[in-house]
Amino acid sequence: MAFSGLGLHLGNLSLLSNAQTRSISPENFTGEKGKGGMSVDGPAASQARDLGQGWKVSPYVVIEPGATFTLANIEGQGAIQQIWMTLARGRLRHSILRVYWDGQEQPSVECPAGDFFACGWEEFAQVSSLAVCVNPGRGFNCYWEMPFRKRARFTMENRSEEALTVYYQINFALTDVPEDCAYFHAQFRRTNPLPYKDVYTILDGVSGRGQYVGTYMAWGVNNNGWWGEGEIKFFIDGDGEFPTICGTGTEDYFCGAYNFDPYVAHSGRGLVQQSRYQEFTTPYAGLPQVIRPDGIYKSQQRFGMYRWHIPDPVRFQSDLRVTIQALGWRTGLKEAKYLPLQDDIASVAFWYQTLPAAPFPELAGPEYLEID
Repeated sequence: MAFSGLGLHLGNLSLLSNAQTRSISPENFTGEKGKGGMSVDGPAASQARDLGQGWKVSPYVVIEPGATFTLANIEGQGAIQQIWMTLARGRLRHSILRVYWDGQEQPSVECPAGDFFACGWEEFAQVSSLAVCVNPGRGFNCYWEMPFRKRARFTMENRSEEALTVYYQINFALTDVPEDCAYFHAQFRRTNPLPYKDVYTILDGVSGRGQYVGTYMAWGVNNNGWWGEGEIKFFIDGDGEFPTICGTGTEDYFCGAYNFDPYVAHSGRGLVQQSRYQEFTTPYAGLPQVIRPDGIYKSQQRFGMYRWHIPDPVRFQSDLRVTIQALGWRTGLKEAKYLPLQDDIASVAFWYQTLPAAPFPELAGPEYLEID
């Protein structure tokens, strides 16, 4: 159940609310009422020199190499409703977004900006979904609702060797938050390469009550052939060796089928077509990005995929672990046989839970996160 002034949709858009709408951007760093567009010495002051105050004097910030900038520091009670951002200059995998709720010392969100917005390969991919939209050119939008009760703090760290230019706007409402609202979390991980026969961990160490709401994966394939036979597994509330939820294949979990290839399902039926991976982007799931350096079913393919559990969240009462297998096919055999893969896999897990949350694993350094 959405709370007053938040979570509106076409069916209740006409309802009145006591919530107060606010917005933080480089033109109003505090989001205070009546305080926007007042800058006289912002980074675009020279461009506005003939126009003066109120004429786009401070539309962006520049974050120097190695520095961390506070994008927003909101006091009170309410919820983030929308985030728009573009990194005009800078490395997406080396621009680290962090979010802290209610004065917590450890972040509840820690993720490279590109991966957070479902663009994990530092290349533009158009995304049209309910939770995330990426629009030309490199306009990142987030619609995950993010309640807070005391404070919301957003930071961006620039881990690259060049200055980072960030345009952004964080839209939120100040309003009462019910007791049964949980806190938004997002955690990034990468393993490159995945050791032979290891299972990739999307999320582990979660302690508390909540619901899992989404997965983004940037998957780089190091073998020829189809790579997505692996099953996703959700270990819920004390599950041991075997999970409560076990999927049937990687493309199945991301709501596709038959290798994301329109022609695989019709093989042997007299249809002569060029086999290919088919990008798609929908409200709840998508394969918006396919990078093809060597052609179909050749090595070094790279994929970006998302799956939002908005109508089907995975509920947990005490703990949660999520894993996925990297599994392909052995080629040249008389009988088909699976092949455990050693791929470059990165992921972002999205979930809501109670506080305090367990600290995240330490984020790897820039060289380990580098995209070759």
